[in-house]
Amino acid sequence: MKGLRPGHVPLERALSKLGIASRTQAREWILAGRVSVNGVVRRDPAYGVSPERAVLEIDGRRVARAEWRTFILHKPRGVVTTRSDEKGRPTVFSLIKEPGLHLIAVGRLDWATSGLLILTNDTRLSDWLTDPEHEVGRTYLVTVRGEMLESELERLRQGIRDDGDLLRVDEAVLRKSSRRESHLTVRLHEGKNREIRRIFLALGHEVSRLKRVAYGGLELGELEPGEYREITREEMERLFPGMPASKS
Repeated sequence: MKGLRPGHVPLERALSKLGIASRTQAREWILAGRVSVNGVVRRDPAYGVSPERAVLEIDGRRVARAEWRTFILHKPRGVVTTRSDEKGRPTVFSLIKEPGLHLIAVGRLDWATSGLLILTNDTRLSDWLTDPEHEVGRTYLVTVRGEMLESELERLRQGIRDDGDLLRVDEAVLRKSSRRESHLTVRLHEGKNREIRRIFLALGHEVSRLKRVAYGGLELGELEPGEYREITREEMERLFPGMPASKS
């Protein structure tokens, strides 16, 4: 980042990287004078620090990197992935009954989409999983209105321009089709905003149901909507070779 020394990040981001607060919460703490760096209170959220070297304190108590925690949640329809919602809708964070944890959602599923959502307090892991360069695939079960044709499946694979974006799936398998609706399995790795809904709508088929059933080698399995389970680091390393190593 411009103006920061190598290895340094803004103070608000450092607290987030340690897995102890969101950047919004960290900013509030800093502006309130609750955070000190190497014994000096810093009220500038952009103040540069090295998270691995600086002595950080909140209200005079030293903070350390939080224990690594990662979960898989079966997100129900009608639940949002933001931390709070102006409409008062439930959020995925209210479903994880683990006090004192600051988790972030790996990517987002929109309000009407259900299925597998990864939540973690490891920002490096989240960044790695969502980076298109790593080509981590996501698999969805898709129901659309109307009858899908094989010629349309080929267009999905070749790509469709929509609002300046090239939308394209890695794989599309037609499981069942009728004049009323069609059922497909779709796999992609990039995950642009509402990509699946947009690409099918461009073909004239509205998505009526969308469910993510896999993220890389991690599968939703038998989890019911609203249920979650914790994932060990060993399981994640086995399913996602190349994921960033843990920092102590």
